[in-house]
Amino acid sequence: MNLTEIGVDPTELGFDPARLNRIDDHFARYIADGRLAGWQFALTRAGRLVHSSGQGFRDREAGAPLTPDTIWRIFSMTKPITSVAAMMLWEEGAFELKDPVSRFIPEFAEMRVWRGGSVNRPELEPLMDPIAMWHLMTHTSGLTYGFMYAHPVDELYRRAGFEWGTPPDTDLAGVCSRIATLPLLFQPGAEWNYSMAIDVLGRVVEVISGQTLDEFLRTRIFEPLGMVDTGFSVPEADAGRLAALYGAHPATGLAVPMAVAGRAVLQPPPAFLGGGGLVSTMADYLRFAGMLRGEGQLDDVRLLAPRTVRYMTQNHLPGDADLTEYGRALFSETTFDGVGFGLLGSVTLDPVTAKTASSVGDFGWGGAASTFFWVDPVEDITGVFMTQLMPSNTHPIRSQIKQLTYQALVD
Repeated sequence: MNLTEIGVDPTELGFDPARLNRIDDHFARYIADGRLAGWQFALTRAGRLVHSSGQGFRDREAGAPLTPDTIWRIFSMTKPITSVAAMMLWEEGAFELKDPVSRFIPEFAEMRVWRGGSVNRPELEPLMDPIAMWHLMTHTSGLTYGFMYAHPVDELYRRAGFEWGTPPDTDLAGVCSRIATLPLLFQPGAEWNYSMAIDVLGRVVEVISGQTLDEFLRTRIFEPLGMVDTGFSVPEADAGRLAALYGAHPATGLAVPMAVAGRAVLQPPPAFLGGGGLVSTMADYLRFAGMLRGEGQLDDVRLLAPRTVRYMTQNHLPGDADLTEYGRALFSETTFDGVGFGLLGSVTLDPVTAKTASSVGDFGWGGAASTFFWVDPVEDITGVFMTQLMPSNTHPIRSQIKQLTYQALVD
């Protein structure tokens, strides 16, 4: 898809061009006042490009302008890709969603669950039921992230080398073995908590397929879909297209360079994490989102059956609960009110409760550097927003991009 040529009158697809321009005007202010260095947005309806824009710099300090082929770190927007990989294997009969994870990673059979005590003297209890595959995909496994800073188990993760990264020189098998020695926050299936569960899912993909996760994603998803710039590192020949990474100043919220952290993707990581670590371009990720919009198919390539995608993008939280009812009010890449969770990412259950003008059943996910995508099957809309500001909850970018998109839809 050519992101520099729209090739369609937005009015033919129900959009008011003047109102679409409000998107650019709004985010131009983010560039002008220094909250973002650069951003890129693409919007489709019925699979046709309606709006494509970008402003600012790929690297503000170097004076390097944004280009259509800029490479972005997508962090947790890796998760939906790994979930698709797993469900491709599920379609082949390789596992069932109720299968215990220990079938593929034996160390997970003996995990213990936090009951009380302190980080130095934890009181643990045995598993009542094993962690199942669907627990991983829905973040109901009891796993966590070290960067949460909300529970003693989070501290145990940090002590084990898990905060914003993984223990050095440890591959994905070693990462999962170490995770298996740590306690769970709760009994599997009891709550929702954002976690390293999709990293573990990536290891299951490796065990089943006999390939490393990067090989599986490359050969089974990226190459078939024509995602030529997506991977776990940036080749030296393409390093000049990589966007700089920024963090939000704690007092002002303005974008401050994170030069050391930003260089990490120039080398392959020791562990190919299913929950984060990919880089991609707008064109590439728009193709992945387009495959989901097409219920598993893009052009003449089919990765999943339509029924599978529809199943993945339903709410899988027990009792059809939203995240406010079922989750812990901690950091996530989505809001909680009126939002459920499927086998792929968040699912809007009630736009009124969620305070968004989108549709029941729209789904998507974001990444730690404020990237975001969503698919609205009701209006047949797909949107992808790219930028590089950490953390992703610094500014209300995701709610604003959806708000500005739907105010421009006038059919």
